[in-house]
Amino acid sequence: MYRRFACLGLIGLSAACSGPGRYVWYSDLGHNAAAAANEYVVSPGDTLSIRVMGHEDLSTKVKVRADGRIAVPIVGEINASNRRPSELRSDIEARLKDYVVMPTVTLNVDESAPVKVMVLGEVPRPGVIPLDPGLSLATALALSGGVTDYASRDRIFVLRTMSTAAEPLRIRFTWEAVTRTDPRGAGGFLLRGGDLIVVE
Repeated sequence: MYRRFACLGLIGLSAACSGPGRYVWYSDLGHNAAAAANEYVVSPGDTLSIRVMGHEDLSTKVKVRADGRIAVPIVGEINASNRRPSELRSDIEARLKDYVVMPTVTLNVDESAPVKVMVLGEVPRPGVIPLDPGLSLATALALSGGVTDYASRDRIFVLRTMSTAAEPLRIRFTWEAVTRTDPRGAGGFLLRGGDLIVVE
């Protein structure tokens, strides 16, 4: 029997809420944390435009390598994968302060690399699903044929790699919550490249 772990202070989504047997209910994430979980994150293969205002010689257009890193003029190597564009922009600005007075950086994702999610467990059609823009948990489960008669209706998990945690975040959903017609609810939870959906 699995034990439910209460996770407080979820704005940071710490690794304490992940790992074998540990999870956080989607309903316990809170509005801010749920919104953060739905933000776009950079993936290997994405093409980024980085512009330093007033310093065009430091501006660049770069593709995120397979190892998740990018090279920025003067700053050097930075890990970009699994980070929100706003987080990455702030990191670059902070590193530029050693060389530029009050640097202002804009960062845009010019091209998003094709990415996928995987669905496993008690679904009729387990496997890999291309991650089209706006792919939600409800849509991914529908593409997998829903859940089987043997599925536990309250043990649907999304495992997600977080840049701030050593272990994946494990978010728990119920089938009832996922199939409600509220687009802002559990069914509207947006998936990211590399997410693993497990129906137990």
